[in-house]
Amino acid sequence: MRQTGGGATIDSASPVLNDVKSRSYFTEKRVGLGNNSYLGVGRPSSQQLSLPGSGGRGPKAKKSGSKKKKVTKAERLKLLQEEEERRLKEEEEARLKYEKEEMERLEIQRIEKEKWNRLEAKDLERRNEELEELYLLERCFPEAEKLKQETRMLSQWKHYIQCDGSPDPAIAQEMNTFISLWKEKTNETFEEVIEKSKVVLNLIEKLKFILLETPPCDLQDKNIIQYQESILQLQELLHLKFNVATEILLRQASTLADLDSGNMEKVIKDENVTLYVWANLKKNPRHRSVRFSETQIGFEIPRILATSDIAVRLLHTHYDHVSALHPVSTPSKEHASSVTELVKDDVENVEKAICKEVEEESKQQEKQSHLIQEEKLKVEEEQDDTEVKMSSAEEESEAIKCELEMKVLSETVSAAQLLLVENSSEKPDFFENDMVDLFQFTTLGGVYHLDILELPPQCKPVKGWMIVEILKEGLQKYTYPPETTEDFETENAFPPIEVTLEVHENVIFFENPMVVRWDAEGKHWRTDGISNVSYKPNERLVTFSLDTFGPVTLIQDAHINMPYQSWELRPLDVNKVLLTVTTVFTEIQIQIKENLCMLSSVKLKDKKHISLLEGTWMTPIPFIIALKEAGLNIFPTRYSHFYVVINNKVPLVEVKAYRQMALLSSTFAFGWSKWNLLCNSTKVVFKW
Repeated sequence: MRQTGGGATIDSASPVLNDVKSRSYFTEKRVGLGNNSYLGVGRPSSQQLSLPGSGGRGPKAKKSGSKKKKVTKAERLKLLQEEEERRLKEEEEARLKYEKEEMERLEIQRIEKEKWNRLEAKDLERRNEELEELYLLERCFPEAEKLKQETRMLSQWKHYIQCDGSPDPAIAQEMNTFISLWKEKTNETFEEVIEKSKVVLNLIEKLKFILLETPPCDLQDKNIIQYQESILQLQELLHLKFNVATEILLRQASTLADLDSGNMEKVIKDENVTLYVWANLKKNPRHRSVRFSETQIGFEIPRILATSDIAVRLLHTHYDHVSALHPVSTPSKEHASSVTELVKDDVENVEKAICKEVEEESKQQEKQSHLIQEEKLKVEEEQDDTEVKMSSAEEESEAIKCELEMKVLSETVSAAQLLLVENSSEKPDFFENDMVDLFQFTTLGGVYHLDILELPPQCKPVKGWMIVEILKEGLQKYTYPPETTEDFETENAFPPIEVTLEVHENVIFFENPMVVRWDAEGKHWRTDGISNVSYKPNERLVTFSLDTFGPVTLIQDAHINMPYQSWELRPLDVNKVLLTVTTVFTEIQIQIKENLCMLSSVKLKDKKHISLLEGTWMTPIPFIIALKEAGLNIFPTRYSHFYVVINNKVPLVEVKAYRQMALLSSTFAFGWSKWNLLCNSTKVVFKW
């Protein structure tokens, strides 16, 4: 510390002093000692001026009298208060701005919400109108089912008034009588059996259609058993008649022998059956190749058969009466009873309420008639009014009863439609490696009954008479290979028999057909015992070697056209649409109008294929069966999800989507969407 001339004490460590020192240069400028002062440009400063007696040092310049004032506590508080006020003011302005923006946002939201509410109200009103219209449209489903019931009843009546001698397949007594009478007939030729078979096949077809077309709730278990038993009896009797007719034909083999070969060869063709018979009369060991005239169908028989009294029969039935009948899908008893009982209870309750109202009105009428007997005119008027009320009540009861009946029918239709799309939760029974799963594969082109038969005794002319020995056992099959082979020296004495068959012209195979044989003991088709299979698609010939003779057939994967690549449902006219299904191998177009379907066109690898089904209108069930039998199977079953990878949908959602598409298909077009595979099972996505 040191004392200045003014008497003030200045601390050397004071920041004020240090600041003054550091700024001495600027102070000198202010007192006129700088380089650019008015005393002269370039004159040396006082610090550089040397005076005598000063030792080269001049007198010290006076320091500036100005010094920085110390900020007091009051001033500091004032500054803080001003800062706080400024901050509060800014916050208030920000708050007011936020409130203003928030009010504007809320106002916009309010306007948008009011606008949205108006739109929702308008949409709700529109939806209510559309729902009322939808309820009216959905009445067509029970009405259509009622029309089907009337059609079934009308068909029974038409069959009754025809009086053509054929039985009603739904009546067990008539079927039993028909079967018994035909069993009693004997000595029918093959041509007569073929003619009779048309009636039998028609009856079998009707029985199958009854099982498929009748709603499951209307089918009782006893009726199902009755129809299936009638089908099996007709199939067995028809095959028995073919065997008896074949035996009668083979008795005349010597009279029908070919002049060149000396053996008998016979071909009988019909729309449902084709018979090829060859009888070995000459027993020529060198004649081992059998080819029927004008065809390439035939056999390569071994030497042992060429020297035996045998006949080879190929009976090609264009239908399959060998495979077991598929089970009929029926709803669970609990579900069916719950649906019917629920609606029936409603009907009974309404009927009781109406009857009660009518009784009360009649009682009131009696009381009033006793009280006002004197006023006859009034009584008559009131009676008339009461009669009008009673008649209106009866009409109302009839209308309500009809409405509830339609409700019962609607529930029945919904349950039947739901059953059609429901998937089975259990996979079919386990099949061995060589067994054919008929839920995965389907037989095509009918069944080829290959049999080696023992040649029956031939007719002998004696003095103008034809004498023939009739065996009591009837037609006998020749066992090949025999059960015991000890008497034969060579090991290869019974080689497989080579067979060449022609594929039915109306059947389409998208891949080479598989040949399978029937196992009579196990009652199923098998793939073993068959070798060297070859197929010529251009000639439609399949050749294979068979260890033992018996029924054989050709099979194809039932799901070869699944899943679809795309589909489209496009309107053509009022109540007329075109369904196009595109698969890996084919494109199928189906026209649908009212309750009829027709195959419009079939394309195979961009080439049009002509089918006999084209241009023929049929009801849905026969149409589906006809397409399946032709190899154009695009219809999944309740077991298909076990063999095809698909995105399973909830059955109820699927049914509702189908119903809405059916209602709008005459106006809107629908199509396949790739997003349907990606969404979950509770949603159905398609283009429209």
